[in-house]
Amino acid sequence: MKDHINDRTDQYGGSLQNRCRFALEVVEAVASEIGADRVGLRLSPYADYLDSGDSDPTALGIYMAESLNKCGILYCHMVEPRMKLAEESFETTESLLPMRKAFKGTFIVAGGYDKDDGNKAVAENRTDLVAFGRLFLSNPDLPKRFEVNAPLTKHNRNTYCLPDPVVGYTDYPFLEDTA
Repeated sequence: MKDHINDRTDQYGGSLQNRCRFALEVVEAVASEIGADRVGLRLSPYADYLDSGDSDPTALGIYMAESLNKCGILYCHMVEPRMKLAEESFETTESLLPMRKAFKGTFIVAGGYDKDDGNKAVAENRTDLVAFGRLFLSNPDLPKRFEVNAPLTKHNRNTYCLPDPVVGYTDYPFLEDTA
């Protein structure tokens, strides 16, 4: 979908509409098969891993949000612009708010949130739900930790995507294990 890496010259390249065509065709096909109320899509319009960015990620995000409305899917899940690098988050003036306003279904955000930031985003109607990816990896009982204001275990990025099915995924302690 991003113009920095999509160099196609057919109906799936060039314009914003063409670059988004394949993703929307897949969403429509899946929604037709299993029902739109069982379909959601995660997008990272601001991500630029390995130079895969877009010259106008806001326009890309808004276009996809508006197009997904036509598909009637259950949710749209987007990653914050502050997470466009593979490393930790950073400050930016860019925001998912235009996409939130454009999408009519359930809107989910992810990207560097903690409990307080997540609650604030929901309270300010910037999102319906907040996803906690890295925090959940390192805190398998994250809802309980939030509930009792327990300290959080920091994630170890060096263990992501290792061939070992345990290290970095299932070896983080539960609250009961640390007491």
